[in-house]
Amino acid sequence: MTAFDDPAHFGRLWAADYDEGANPDPDPAAAFLAALAGDGRALELAIGTGRVALPLATRGVTVEGIEGSPLMVERLRAKPGGEAIPVVIGDLADVSATGPFRLVYLVFNTLFNLVDPDRQAACFRNVAAVLDPGGAFVIEAYVPDPDRFAGGHALDVLAVTEDSATIEVHAHDPATQRILSQKITFGPGGTRLRPHAERYCWPAELDELAERAGLGLAERYAGWDRAPFGPASTGHVSVYRPA
Repeated sequence: MTAFDDPAHFGRLWAADYDEGANPDPDPAAAFLAALAGDGRALELAIGTGRVALPLATRGVTVEGIEGSPLMVERLRAKPGGEAIPVVIGDLADVSATGPFRLVYLVFNTLFNLVDPDRQAACFRNVAAVLDPGGAFVIEAYVPDPDRFAGGHALDVLAVTEDSATIEVHAHDPATQRILSQKITFGPGGTRLRPHAERYCWPAELDELAERAGLGLAERYAGWDRAPFGPASTGHVSVYRPA
């Protein structure tokens, strides 16, 4: 077992300034999800600081969450409306909430934070168990691009100022479909390391996991705006329903 198998690990590293990062605008996701939830209950896996859950709740949707990091939940609770959202502290793969739910969703590639393929499969099975018969499981994820890892590695320069620099380095193992990254900040206070691990899946693999869990692909788009998904798409929003 590694640190990345601990559901609280991500929050210990990222909670303090998670909302200060370049996170996407949540409104397109909230609008898309609200249309699927209707007057039913919604469950966000890895609810984090409520980036999507809070604007979804303002649209009248009853939202609950599962989150592995108490520190992330503290940030959620500090926001307007955050105290009203029930959150279970636990592993997103276990889906330890009482259903049924009209909608279960996972945004921003978070499924890939489960670095064990068996845990990814368990997530699908456990979601299927809490979905109502007309419900939907929505996943937002990127389409893998192994070509960006020349020689198994990649380097991104994230920020450079007069007194600091932040880079991110990546190691890619195509055999296991895992990426290990380090976000490194050099500054007056020294060097700060924040590691992150992912195990990516191709869209077809997600469809297979869904099928094994008794779910079927109902819709797939290139983004929350429902643009068509195609060979050149770099990401997808996939909607699965009970088969």
